Amino acid sequence: MVRSWYMDNKLDDPQDPHIGEEIDTKQMCDRTGVEYWYFHPDHIQTEHSSLEKLKNDRHYSYEDEVTVQPTMENYEKKLETFFNEHLHSDEEIRLVLEGSGYFDCRDFDDRWIRINVFPGDLLILPAGIYHRFIPDKNNYIRAKRFFVGEPVWLPINRPADDHPARKTYLEEKVVRYRNGNQIVVTGDSIS
Repeated sequence: MVRSWYMDNKLDDPQDPHIGEEIDTKQMCDRTGVEYWYFHPDHIQTEHSSLEKLKNDRHYSYEDEVTVQPTMENYEKKLETFFNEHLHSDEEIRLVLEGSGYFDCRDFDDRWIRINVFPGDLLILPAGIYHRFIPDKNNYIRAKRFFVGEPVWLPINRPADDHPARKTYLEEKVVRYRNGNQIVVTGDSIS
């Protein structure tokens, strides 16, 4: 299951863990607006009513799979793109099927939180959150991607503070968080 921590300030290999202060899943969700679910890996490929309900409730109408590994075309270039800090105008939804990796998300105080994902972990990164991705030292992750409508994966590199998705993220998530109205985005632990 997912682990998360504030990253240390070292600037060496991005595939190293860079473990700083560890935080639990609820803290990670509360401090970023990221939503988290867990689906037992043995049940993901079979009919899973909880996953189907989530997809229906959030109107995910398209899904595909992506595998990130050294044999993929332009692997090094793709890693650069994934690891460059960016945001999207839509949610980013990933369900890990195999392997592991790191999603780094900026918290509401602009500090990096590293989210270490494993099979069964599903993350929903809100539109407008600054984030990046890198596989861990195993250099392998296979994940399902979910979309509302046709797939759009357009990274908008930082700085993008004037982008409408970023403004909405700041208004809906950060302002409420800082005003003491903790947002409930932890999802359910589903097995």
